[in-house]
Amino acid sequence: MASLLKRWIRKARRRRGKKSRPENIRRRRRRKTTRLLAFLALLAIVGAGVYIYQNNKTYDSYKVLATSAREKDVSTKYIETGGNIFKYSQEGASLQDYKGEVFWTYPYEMQSPIVDICGSTIVVADQGGTSMAIFNKEGKMGTAQTEKNIVKVCVAKQGVVAAILDGGDDTWINFYDSDGGVIAENQTRVDDPGYPLDIAVSEDGLLIMVAYQFIDGGETTSYVAYYNFGAAGQNQIDNIVSGYQYKGVVAPQVAYLDASTSVAFRDDGFSVYEGKQIPKEIVNVMIDKEISSTFYDEDNIGIVYENSGKNKSYTMQVYNKKGKEKFKMDFEIPYTSIRMSEGVIVMNNDSQVCVIGTDGKQKFNGNIAEGEIHDFFKVGRNKYVIILDAAIGIIKLK
Repeated sequence: MASLLKRWIRKARRRRGKKSRPENIRRRRRRKTTRLLAFLALLAIVGAGVYIYQNNKTYDSYKVLATSAREKDVSTKYIETGGNIFKYSQEGASLQDYKGEVFWTYPYEMQSPIVDICGSTIVVADQGGTSMAIFNKEGKMGTAQTEKNIVKVCVAKQGVVAAILDGGDDTWINFYDSDGGVIAENQTRVDDPGYPLDIAVSEDGLLIMVAYQFIDGGETTSYVAYYNFGAAGQNQIDNIVSGYQYKGVVAPQVAYLDASTSVAFRDDGFSVYEGKQIPKEIVNVMIDKEISSTFYDEDNIGIVYENSGKNKSYTMQVYNKKGKEKFKMDFEIPYTSIRMSEGVIVMNNDSQVCVIGTDGKQKFNGNIAEGEIHDFFKVGRNKYVIILDAAIGIIKLK
């Protein structure tokens, strides 16, 4: 009897042990999950703290990290692109890093070279001439010759280019592929649909945005049109899928902010449009001041206008791409250039630079002692490139 009882007890213990194993596994898994979630939460808190610290930190000096010589030819210009510097002049173009290492060089002859950049794709065109060259990180993608003189050009990431061409009495808006072949030609007239002031191309190269100006009943009128060269525009007259008129104003500038969002700047404000196939106006912001400058990136739209009767000369207003104001501030800096660069607003004149966050907080404002400033832009956390009269410098704010 005793032996039977012992065997029964052993079996019961084994059964309890078997039942407890899944529960033990679940407990261990819960503990591991809890520890992992706690670790991730700690990382998020630390990351948020670092972001807030960096975003709110201000600087009062700088350190020169590196310099490289630059050509003193005033016709040579430098533009930041894809983390590198694109140099161009009347004799050719090249791509280099910030330390001066040249990746490639391409010679050409242009009397008045102009540039447009989309990501790391670049077009250089001879304004008033008939030649253009298209580049990316690896070098030349293609070249094109136009039959009429070039007024403006705009490039998409794939290398397709839209160009406004001067045909004398008429103007043309032509579309070229990255090899320089003509995709489409569109003749415009002053009375229909107007004189083209500016163009922009969508990232995928399917849409061209054009700002026209014409006179309607003695009144200046602007017309913003979208040409779709994909399936959506095949059955539309002249491939125009949408258009908007603005009476009594001029719209001298249009741009794409991202793959589906574009903006038209007018002399009385700006409009934002949304849509990859048939863009629609989603917001119309009115500014009752004379606009001096505009700037933008994929998340921000900025307006600067002069003040009258105030202690500070300028007012800056920055909006998100839905047209909601992010901040408004007065400032006194006599800038010659203003732009968005790597998520901050940068300004400069020939001796002074200023950095402002998209929350309106001034991060740095000071004079540069190393030479006359030609350009200024951000290249990394707290690092900036300054194009000087005789050198290219990399500085770090501190």
